[in-house]
Formats: sequence, structure tokens, C-alpha cells
Amino acid sequence: MTAAADAPRWTIVIHGGSGSMRRGHLPDDYDAGGRAGLKAALDAGTAILAGGGTALDAVEAAIRVLEDDPHFNAGRGSVFTAEGRIECDAAIMDGATRNAGAVAGVRTTRNPITLARAVMDQSHHVFLAGTGADGFARAHDIEAADPAWFETAERRRQLDEILANPDAPFDSAMKYGTVGAVALDSHGHVAAATSTGGLTGKKWGRVGDSPLIGAGTYADDRACAVSCTGSGEMFIRLGVAHEITARVRLAGESIEDAADELIAELTEMGGKGGVIVVSADGSGGWAFNTPGMYRAIATHDSPPEIAIYSDE
Repeated sequence: MTAAADAPRWTIVIHGGSGSMRRGHLPDDYDAGGRAGLKAALDAGTAILAGGGTALDAVEAAIRVLEDDPHFNAGRGSVFTAEGRIECDAAIMDGATRNAGAVAGVRTTRNPITLARAVMDQSHHVFLAGTGADGFARAHDIEAADPAWFETAERRRQLDEILANPDAPFDSAMKYGTVGAVALDSHGHVAAATSTGGLTGKKWGRVGDSPLIGAGTYADDRACAVSCTGSGEMFIRLGVAHEITARVRLAGESIEDAADELIAELTEMGGKGGVIVVSADGSGGWAFNTPGMYRAIATHDSPPEIAIYSDE
């Protein structure tokens, strides 16, 4: 895990998924496209933070960029279910108030993270799913998209490969393409946001950790903000996002120690993935146990860092 040593006025950390990405094995266009997408998302978030905007607005803006980029498994470019559909999940949380919004199984809303934000801001609920979530989006004039807009030829190819090899280890070469962002703003507030298309070939309306407040997404001004990516079932069982926050707040652990300990627990349980974290004092960074994780960080007093592989 890396962390900013001083307490910056603002910090943003983003991820574009963890998984089997290895130097020399990832095609050059995927490497370049992933880095460009991270840079664009980082720029969107930093523009808001540098202008005195809120962490909540910054993480939503960063996620919207990644949702519109087909290099990532969120929004356009999401993976297919076993039935050949695309079903998106997202969550967002405000560390100042601990208000949160989440959606699952969204099929016709262009930016699921903006829908999750609307659930938080414009309803009495926290979590909406399926046609009801898309219906809420239409009722609140959130931009729609035809299901075909989310589809890409590469994601269809990945589904065909899995369906043709049903006995192959499900995550032997998995890239967990969830995207996430955490930020601290100049007002001292943190926020977290996560968005995903889930797992290729998922069945029976499966939902992972990303939209579950406390599992894949959590923010609390008293401690930190966390967004996760990886084998969702394991992250749910460990309550990773909340557990990291609780260790920082109640046990006085650093975000580095708390994140590393949870990834160690994840590893012991056979899970794979990573987390990004930003603390209320401005420290920010990540921890993961996979060969790579698309990730980036920027603060008010340090240049952006963008990386994919574990040796960066």
C-alpha cells in the first residue's frame, strides 16, 4: 500500500478493477486504454476538488467517466450475465452524514452511480433493484440508455468463452472490473463510490459486494472512505469496507495497516481483490493480492500516480 505522508488539503484515489493483469501479458492497447481512462477519471475528480467542491461530487464525477469508458466493467463495457443481459450495480456514500444510496440489476440507466446518488438524495430509501431502480431513474429524469448501448464485442466474446468452457475454474484468469473512487475534500469530508457490471456469466440475479453498504463501499468522516474490487462473495462475508473503517476509528489503526490486514484475511479465505482508501487526515492508497489493479491517486500537493501492475 502507498500513502501520502503529509495531510493534504484534498485527496482522490480511484480504481478500475483488480485481477490477472501482468506486465507483458496485457495487450498494449488495453494497457494504454486503461491508463487513459484512469487519467480522465482522475482529472474529472481533481477538477472538482481543486475548485473547492465536495468529495461526494468528485467521486460521482470520476465514476461517471469510468462508466462511459468501455475499457472498464461498469456502465458501457459491463460484462454479460449467463442469459446474455447486462445488469449494473452501484453505490455511493457521504462520510459527513453517512447517507448512502445503492442500486442493483440496473439495465436501462446510462450512469448507475448517478442513479445511486439520486436514491440517496431524493428518496427515503438506501437500496433499489431491478426494474424498480430503472423506474426511479425515469421518474427523476436521469439519463436512460438502450441496453445495446452497454454492450461491447469483447464482453460478448468473454461470455461465449465461459459458456463454451463451463467446467473451467471460474476465476482462473479473472479481472474483477469494478470501478471505484474515494476522496477527501478541502472541507474535511470523505466520500466513496463504486460501480460494476458484476461477474461474467453470473446467474440468478447474483449481486456482489459493490452496491452493499459496508461490504464494497463505505465512508465515515470519523475514519476513512473505502471502495473494494474483487471476489464479491468474500468481501460480503468479511464486510471489508466497514471493517477497515471500524479498525481505523475504533482501534486507531492506520489506513495502511487496516487495509493490509483485511487483504490478508481475504487471502486466507481464498479470496482475491483489492481496496482503495482515503482517510480523514488526507492519507490515501491501496492494498491488493492480485497480480494487478488499475489504480490512481492525486492530492493537492503531489502529481498524479497511475499504475496497473503490482511492481509499479
